[in-house]
Amino acid sequence: MRKLISIAAFAATTFAAAAFTAPLSAEDIAITGGRAFTNGGSGEVENATILVSGGKITSVTSGGAVPDGYRVIDASGKWVTAGFMASDTTLGLSEVSLSGGIVDSSAPKEKNMIGVSVTPAYNPASTFIANTRIEGVTRAMTRMTNSGDMWLGLGAVVKMTDSDAVAREKAFLVIDLDEGSATEVGGSRAVLWHKLNEKFQAAKDKMDKAADNGDDKKDAKRPSAEDVTMKAVLSGDIPVYAIVNRKADIEQLIAFQNRFGIRVILSGAGEAWMVADMLAAAGIPVVLDPSANLPSNFDLLARTSAAAGRLHAAGVKVAFIPPGTQNARLVVQNAGIAVSMGMPWDAAMDALTTNPAEIFGVSDSYGRLAAGMDADVVVWDGDPLEVMSSPDAVLIAGDDIPLVSRQTKLRDRYQDLDRSPGFDR
Repeated sequence: MRKLISIAAFAATTFAAAAFTAPLSAEDIAITGGRAFTNGGSGEVENATILVSGGKITSVTSGGAVPDGYRVIDASGKWVTAGFMASDTTLGLSEVSLSGGIVDSSAPKEKNMIGVSVTPAYNPASTFIANTRIEGVTRAMTRMTNSGDMWLGLGAVVKMTDSDAVAREKAFLVIDLDEGSATEVGGSRAVLWHKLNEKFQAAKDKMDKAADNGDDKKDAKRPSAEDVTMKAVLSGDIPVYAIVNRKADIEQLIAFQNRFGIRVILSGAGEAWMVADMLAAAGIPVVLDPSANLPSNFDLLARTSAAAGRLHAAGVKVAFIPPGTQNARLVVQNAGIAVSMGMPWDAAMDALTTNPAEIFGVSDSYGRLAAGMDADVVVWDGDPLEVMSSPDAVLIAGDDIPLVSRQTKLRDRYQDLDRSPGFDR
């Protein structure tokens, strides 16, 4: 009997949790009257009517009529944008620090993880997901952060939803080229760069040989996950996400891209602004954290919060890293920091929407408010980059997401404490 009661209690708790996070789906929705920015920080439409059906945006017009059967979200006097994207997180792969469980973003004993994808480990029920999406961040890239060498596997782009969450699997190959990685790989950058060039040259030679012999040979062996990944990288289908900060290493990375004809995304980029013109000429986008402005080692002596503005001014495509996965929602505040340090407002908005969509290969479905795009739409009560602004409504792929998380439930539970005589706070 006790076991049955326990099962019933567990089921009730699970149902309550599911109900608390479940979106209102399969609706036709009209968002009306707002000031909409349809293309990052540009494409402004006053008194916008945004129609959503089947999870997609069907039209964006000024003062447009609302068809019968649509539920209306009144955005009068409010701002409307595409949902924002947090770049460089471990969302769905990690929970609170010091927890006793496994940390799926870390594999300190594993080496050569070139063909390893994070997707099988991704958990859309992570407590961080709800915390992130209710602040207007509807997409994220997620990746591993630690291994036994420089190779950190294949990262993904995910939607902040409870199901059907992976928007792009194997979206990029992560390589750590920073000081810590060099310590693990031979103890010197000389060894790290030698091994990196050796690996890519061997893969290129193998791919060229297979092309010369014909890939359709009957006796050809089934390619390994590493071979498939390296071929995709060398063919330009998968970009390299390179973690590097020091100016000298960034110059090495630019030469590396030119040598192998691959696509590179630069992450961390503490001193990238010092070679902004070179990065622009090479077409290398930069993903960085504007709140990180102090050097913690010799690789970061020139780090500054003004870097995003300087890179943008040089023509470099920029996206933002939040200050930690547990605070992925604060990527919006990081955009505000970049603006306060010289980046134009519209460019910072691009760095939250259209830029990461293009950088990580999901611009065909996400990043703009336009017909045919996934309906990731946020209604804000003011300028999104102002710290006191917050969302009044969040749609992800057309689902109206309840603005509720574990944190908001704790707030609601304890904000009205007993004030009776003798109660001591």
